[in-house]
Amino acid sequence: MAILILAGVALLADWLDAPLPAVAGAGRVSDGDSFRLGDERVRLLGLDAPELNQHCATVDDPRWPCGRAARDRLASLLAGGPVDCQPDGHDRYQRLLARCQVNGLDLGATLVGEGWAIAAGDYGAEQAAARAARRGIWAGGFDKPADWRDDHPRPSPFLSWFGL
Repeated sequence: MAILILAGVALLADWLDAPLPAVAGAGRVSDGDSFRLGDERVRLLGLDAPELNQHCATVDDPRWPCGRAARDRLASLLAGGPVDCQPDGHDRYQRLLARCQVNGLDLGATLVGEGWAIAAGDYGAEQAAARAARRGIWAGGFDKPADWRDDHPRPSPFLSWFGL
């Protein structure tokens, strides 16, 4: 009897830990590190791109819209064909966390390697190369996206009903 219970627990644990099925389709950009696949919101794993309203600085332009530039680059990558994603859970906003490719091109590696996002757990070599070559946001000064979000919190949806 104990063996049957242990076998049942093992099967349940395996089922609960099963990988999410791959998702694919035409992607519609949201910002520099997230997009939609149909009704599913997807957040790329292993990187953090500047927020849409974030600005960066260079010698020539002390306030250039690097968040919009990151979004535009992801949009151009998504336009290259269907997106294939391997999910790895959900974040606190219920977005699907995933590693994604378009025509075999790793979106995360490309964005970090071109300097449109910083590495966040992955893509360290790509970030080092982008930083050394001063590509994208590495061409000047910028706040890390997480620091920028801390300094520019989103208004509460509840408060926005009252115009606050």
